[in-house]
Amino acid sequence: MDVRTGQGSVALTREEFERRLGERFADPAFDAVRAELGRIVEVAWSNYEASRKSPRTRRAGAEFAHPEVELAVEWLDTRERLRQAAAEHDRADAPAQVLLVSAAARHDQTCPGEMSKTFRLVEIARQELEHAGVGCDLLDLSLLSAEYGRQILPCKACVSTAMPLCHWPCSCYPNHALGQVNDWMHEIYPRWVRAHAVLIVTPVYWYQAPSGLKLMMDRLVCADGGNPDPTTTHGKKPAEAKALELQGWPYPRHLAGRLFGVVVHGDAAGAEGLRRSLEDWLTDMHLVPAAPRVALDRYIGYYEPYATSHEALDRDAAVQDEVRQVAQAVAAGVGRLRRGEWPPREPDAAEPRPK
Repeated sequence: MDVRTGQGSVALTREEFERRLGERFADPAFDAVRAELGRIVEVAWSNYEASRKSPRTRRAGAEFAHPEVELAVEWLDTRERLRQAAAEHDRADAPAQVLLVSAAARHDQTCPGEMSKTFRLVEIARQELEHAGVGCDLLDLSLLSAEYGRQILPCKACVSTAMPLCHWPCSCYPNHALGQVNDWMHEIYPRWVRAHAVLIVTPVYWYQAPSGLKLMMDRLVCADGGNPDPTTTHGKKPAEAKALELQGWPYPRHLAGRLFGVVVHGDAAGAEGLRRSLEDWLTDMHLVPAAPRVALDRYIGYYEPYATSHEALDRDAAVQDEVRQVAQAVAAGVGRLRRGEWPPREPDAAEPRPK
């Protein structure tokens, strides 16, 4: 199987590695422990040279195609949490749950020192969901900019080599040798699985989704056709994944059947385009609109000063009511879903273009 390579070495020199790691300890407060930090650098350099991506592993076991393959304990832990979340989602007596995503990067506990209008709209939606008796799991993506160590690492696009190389959940991280740890997605995946519906409230940043939302979207590619058994590709073996895909891959839709709603707001341009993009993304993963008109794009303080944008939202009772209606529609859709009345069942026909 032809695997294309040739982008060149990314290996760092010892000096450059030490410089980059040392930037984390540039504060003079660390001067008193420079000797201890030097020993830490020695261990970190040794692990980097040895490419110790997953230093703690165990045998996959009988549940996998190749039980003898060693899998990272972090991946196995996330997989177990996914299984528990799926069991909760499927329980007939489980309380209804909506994942409410606040996608703005702004947080009042860091610069700019003021909350986002998105968060205010999310609070309106949360109140409506809770008033309807629906559980609300608030995922505030502004923590990526405001909370120490909180990050979503970028997708490496394994799927573009072959779909089976993209594992469900993602196995690219953590990579301890490269210092790529604290990946929030390993907490976020089970929250999507547990939810019966997702409601995304987001601003427009330069005609597009905020970077935190886009990072999460990219990392959810493994939920749409991803391989739940990394032993079938012996980790990240591109040739094995290509061969497996060409044998006929089923593209399992791990989030199919959940409902969604979308609220997009802007101040001058781009809201409609982002709303359409999010709708396309969610429906492509086989999520279902909770109602015929459950995706909203609106402008708040259209071409007015940023300095008075919160006051513009105060005055815009109509957009506040529209957000309430979207949340009410999501809550009602979840109620119908839990009673087996929604979404409508589609015929089990093979997709002409399964990708």
